[in-house]
Formats: sequence, C-alpha cells, structure tokens
Amino acid sequence: MKNVKQALDRLEIYFHKGAKLERFHPLYEATRTIFFVPGEATVCMPALRDSLDLKRFMSLVILALIPQTLFGMVNVGTMALMAEGGAVSWGHALYRGVEVFLPMLVVSYGVGLAWEGLFAVVRGHKISEGFLVTGLLFPLTLPPTVPLWQVAAGISFGVVVGKEVFGGTGRNILNPALTARAFLFFSYPISMSGDSVWIATRAVDAVTGATPLSLTLGARGDMVPEAMIRHGYTFWNVFSGGIPGSVGETSALLCMVSAVFLCVVGVASFRIIVGGVIGALVMGFAAALVSTELSPWHWINPWHHLIMGGFAFGITFMATDPVSAPGTNGARWVYGFFIGVLTVIVRVYNTAYAEGVMLAILFMNLFSPMLEIIEIKLRTGKRVPNV
Repeated sequence: MKNVKQALDRLEIYFHKGAKLERFHPLYEATRTIFFVPGEATVCMPALRDSLDLKRFMSLVILALIPQTLFGMVNVGTMALMAEGGAVSWGHALYRGVEVFLPMLVVSYGVGLAWEGLFAVVRGHKISEGFLVTGLLFPLTLPPTVPLWQVAAGISFGVVVGKEVFGGTGRNILNPALTARAFLFFSYPISMSGDSVWIATRAVDAVTGATPLSLTLGARGDMVPEAMIRHGYTFWNVFSGGIPGSVGETSALLCMVSAVFLCVVGVASFRIIVGGVIGALVMGFAAALVSTELSPWHWINPWHHLIMGGFAFGITFMATDPVSAPGTNGARWVYGFFIGVLTVIVRVYNTAYAEGVMLAILFMNLFSPMLEIIEIKLRTGKRVPNV
C-alpha cells in the first residue's frame, strides 16, 4: 500500500486547480478513496466528529449484502444443476453461480460508474460512494437469465433518471436500484417475469421453475396451500431461500440477519422494518378475513407475505435507504407501515403482477417528504408560541 500511496501522491499535482487534468479530478479522487480514507480535515472551529462517514456507511451496507450475494450465487448454481439433472455440490454450485452473477455485477458497476464519472466531470463534484451499494443491489434483484445488455440499460436509467437528474446522491427522491429494476420490469417484462427466467441452465430451451409467487397465482384459491406443499415449498424452505427467484432475494432468513446487523450499527432504521412487517401482517390478515375466489392470495397464510418474493430484501435494503426514506421517527413508522400494506394490496388485488414490494417502496418514496413535513408541523404546533 505504501507504493500505491506514493504513486497517487506523484500523480496528484496533475489534477490540482489550474493543472492540465483539473477537469478529471473527481476520477482521481474516486480512485484514491478506494484505497485510502479522504485526506481532508477541518482547519477551524466548529468541528463535528463522527465515526460514521459516507464511506464507512456504504461499507457496512455492502458487508451486510455479502451473505445474500454468496447464498444467491450458490442457489442459482444449485437450481441450474438440479434442472440439468447433474450432481449438486457446494463447490460446483458456487462456480456455476459465479459464472452467471459475476458478468451481471461487472456490467452493473462498469456502466453505472461510467455514468457517475461522466456527471462528476461535467458538474465538477466528487464521485459519491453511494453507487457502490446501488451497483450491487441492482443485479441482486434480477433474474439470473436477464441479458447483460438489459442490465446495462437498467443501471443507466437508474443512475441517470433515478438520481443524477435530481442532482446526484443525497438529492434523489427515488431509490436508484429500484428505479432501475422498475424500468426493466415494465420495458422488458418477458425477461423479468414468468416461470422461464428463474433458472439459468446451459440447455438450449428455457427451463420452467415456478416461484412461490407465480405458483400461487396459478392455483385455485382453496388449493393454494396444497399446491405449494406439492412443489416442495414448505414454510422453512421458502424462509431459508432454497427456491427459484431473483439472485439475492430468496432467503428471508439472511435478510433478517442483515436487518438486525444494520439496525445495530445504526445504518438502518428498525422503525421502517418493523413498521413494514406490521403493515404486511395487518393487511394480510384483513385479506384472509374476506377470502374469495377472485384472488388466490386470500387463501395464503399472512405470515407468508413476509417470506415470499422480495419483501424481506426490499424492506431491509431498499426501504431503509437514508436518502429516499424519511428522517423523522414518526414518519418512519408510517412510511414502513404503508409499504407493507401496499405490498399486500398489490399482490392480492392485482393478479397480473405478483410482486408488490417494488411498487410499494417507490410509491412511498414519493410521499416521504410529505410525511416528514406533517410530523414537523405536528411537533411545532404543540409548542407554546412566544408572547
């Protein structure tokens, strides 16, 4: 590392103000930040000291995503080997999963960082570490069979339209990773939904692998529990994550562990997560009370809403985004509660779209500023006016 620091120090003079490469200083600064903490320090009072800077904040989120990433690759490889009828081993499954996921990750980071660098150079500001999380979150929400050019198109839309048009990191009102996924879902639905996109095999023809969500929609209302058990989707199997699905969203167990970790280190708000769980359960039990043949979701155990699809992943990593989520405690409870409620509403009453957490979070992103304004006005309204 000493040699790296010396090399970067020698190059620094070319990026100073007035130097030939001044315009590309954000790219130099981003490269240096990868290896070392920023060298800037306050030189006059007052000064605030906090161990949780942006770089450390994002590093903790990436650390929490490592279990989902590793398990997702193993699960993708396992589903592929089982579909091909071959022997399944942890090593072979991980190798097959890396073959599928690594190109998606490289494209996500490569294309996204190119856009980040372009906007940083044009605007003359630093490249934010926030994309390190977005670039990993986005491919984890995708099916393993998605074409790489669609990964590039999605992350481009998420970075440019979901963040940079608002002014960059800290000013966006929508979660960039979810914005990218929503763009792909509505632009290329064949690649993002259906039973043939969840298992990445080497066969010429696609292999059908129904997820619990799609299986629920295809069964007759009162036969849903039997259909799930017949396909091996027990509560523990779905909870642990050994099922077809998006790369990193299948294991609610790992999402729960990550949620506890993020709350303990102060990165995520437990109010949003707990509020989302309460909202999903309340709406799930309400839907079960009015069971009807119009929607098979009325026959689902409300607890299944918490472990099926991407709810656990979304409420843990997407809903708790510090930029697009509220910053006041009361607003966080309401924000999380309605994410849970809207998720179940979309699932139950929109049979054409089984997964509702993505739309629920994006919808509540829009109402996040309003919730904060309401709470602030309620609090200030209780103060005794000065006479």
